[in-house]
Amino acid sequence: MLKPKDLLQLKAKNLTESRIEEQLNYFIKGFPFLKIKSSASVERGILRLAEDEQDRYIKSWDDYLKSERKIMKFVPASGAASRMFKDLFAFLSASYDTPVTDFERDFFDRISDFAFYEALNSICMANEGADIPSLIAEGRYKDIMANLLEAKGLGYGSLPKGLLLFHRYREEARTAMEEHLAEGAMYAANSEHAVSIHFTISPEHLPLFERLVEEKKAACEKKYDVTYDLSFSTQQANTDTIAVDMANAPFRDVKGRLVFRPGGHGALIQNLDRLDGDVVFIKNIDNVVPDGIKDVTVRFKKVLAGVLVTLQEKIFEYVRLIESGDYTHDQIEEMIYFLQDALCIKNPETKFLEDVELVLYIKRKLMRPLRVCGMVKNVGEPGGGPFLAYNSDDTVSPQILESSQIDMNNPDAKEAFEHGSHFNPVDLVCALKDVNGKKYNLPDYVDKNTGFISEKSKDGRALKALELPGLWNGSMSDWNTVFVEVPIETFNPVKAVNDLLRPQHQQECR
Repeated sequence: MLKPKDLLQLKAKNLTESRIEEQLNYFIKGFPFLKIKSSASVERGILRLAEDEQDRYIKSWDDYLKSERKIMKFVPASGAASRMFKDLFAFLSASYDTPVTDFERDFFDRISDFAFYEALNSICMANEGADIPSLIAEGRYKDIMANLLEAKGLGYGSLPKGLLLFHRYREEARTAMEEHLAEGAMYAANSEHAVSIHFTISPEHLPLFERLVEEKKAACEKKYDVTYDLSFSTQQANTDTIAVDMANAPFRDVKGRLVFRPGGHGALIQNLDRLDGDVVFIKNIDNVVPDGIKDVTVRFKKVLAGVLVTLQEKIFEYVRLIESGDYTHDQIEEMIYFLQDALCIKNPETKFLEDVELVLYIKRKLMRPLRVCGMVKNVGEPGGGPFLAYNSDDTVSPQILESSQIDMNNPDAKEAFEHGSHFNPVDLVCALKDVNGKKYNLPDYVDKNTGFISEKSKDGRALKALELPGLWNGSMSDWNTVFVEVPIETFNPVKAVNDLLRPQHQQECR
């Protein structure tokens, strides 16, 4: 099936023939659904913390910040903002010239409320010889839109979200990236006031991000009394996946070359694996708010981190006890209860195991990467959710699952997904090192039998694309996972441009 020139193409991408055969097999066989015990809830698997408990965990995190450990913030920021402007692209190519849909009317009625208004107004004056109010009065809506989206203007239609102006302040407008710098200073600064933030980006956007850092870094450091260690990485070429045609044969372009596509955000497990952080916060680029209402976000980031380091301390204590060999049967029982109650790992077979077998089982479960995940109440937002799912060893543990991983033909599984009390806002804090300070090899903990197949097109022909196990579901499947309820106020994504008109994104404008 593969030709000699194909093998040269694979070599250039550092991909093996066996890896491609594995991917082609996924297209043929598909991915197995995960067996679900139940959706997670406050009654089953999600911690709801009282205010005094929150305060204790915040203190634990503040104490941890005084240590020599390295704290990092990891922000996936490679996606282009084109989907954010889907409705505006549709207007630009529509047969009509004035706003018709509610989305279009809302955009133009409140155009001056966007943080990018002044920049857009300036570019309109330069390119069209008129400001935005004048262009609207003349019915030249599409000229405004072209200057927002196209390369002749601001080029927002092809820029990544991290470089878009999200919020307006009295003396400045800030991009999403700058809001992450501000946020990081508020909960991830170490005892030396240093903040490490890593962004994953597309290669073509690196110069733009570097230019923004050059322009804004010094002012941010002065404002928040910190120093920033900012770094960038791109998805590795060997995480791309092969595309196939509708018959599951390798898809080729007009020159006969194999076509590959990005493997989705699950590919970022490789980027995360290369970081040297002891504790790493993970949050999407578009989930930010202005400084005036960051208090809730910062508080619960500290709560999550406090839960993480408290659990890690207990895990390390138990691992050291096991490795010493000096433990009692009562202590073994205590560790089993810790797995069951604190880490929510259920194994009905433990009652049949002898002490030696129990200790090996406990150690295997404890010596894994650890993550604490914020979960918000389900208010109908799209996305995956928290579940208690079966693992390959028949244990049950917390997992974040997407709809594609669930058998919707199974009535019980479908009901669990559709009626779950909480959903995943992508709000994670992770511990990546073991008791000896050695970093876990994160690819070892990926469930390769999870993934997603979608239909796309190229050169007018249909193809099927393969996405790797998602970063926070399949790629972290074999981690220790703890769910903590966080307020809906901590979740403020910008999926469409008009989301920036929501009150939480307009706070500094008032």
